Amino acid sequence: MKASYLAAVAALAVTSYAAFAQKPAVYPAHGQSATKQSQDDGACYAWAKQNTGIDPAVVAGTPPPPQGPTGARARGAARGAAAGAIVGDVNHNDAGHGAAVGATAGAVAGGVRSRRQHAAQAQNAQASEQAEMSTYWRAYSACMQGRGYTVQ
Repeated sequence: MKASYLAAVAALAVTSYAAFAQKPAVYPAHGQSATKQSQDDGACYAWAKQNTGIDPAVVAGTPPPPQGPTGARARGAARGAAAGAIVGDVNHNDAGHGAAVGATAGAVAGGVRSRRQHAAQAQNAQASEQAEMSTYWRAYSACMQGRGYTVQ
């Protein structure tokens, strides 16, 4: 429990940083003061949020897909035990041994399948977050450029 909590907190911190790390660099091309730039920055954050429907704080705070137990190992063990019992009974007249071997193999296969699914879900979530943030920062950049800043 403790390790999974720490992993979730670490993942949230990384995604929060990643979401805001994409922020473009802004240069006051017309000599705008730091105060004016700060005001324009806040106005453009709000404008981009309203026009894209994307809130960077919400995107950054979205937790990664859950990675807890899904029952894949148990389901794999059950399928493996059933298949192993049949094979063991047919080949060696020992359905119990075949079921035990099949259950072990099925549990391993179920765990591997589960880890692959979790990795794919995490990758899809990250790609979706990056696409949303890219859309948001494009809108923010357009706003700041419209206010006389050079944005990269």
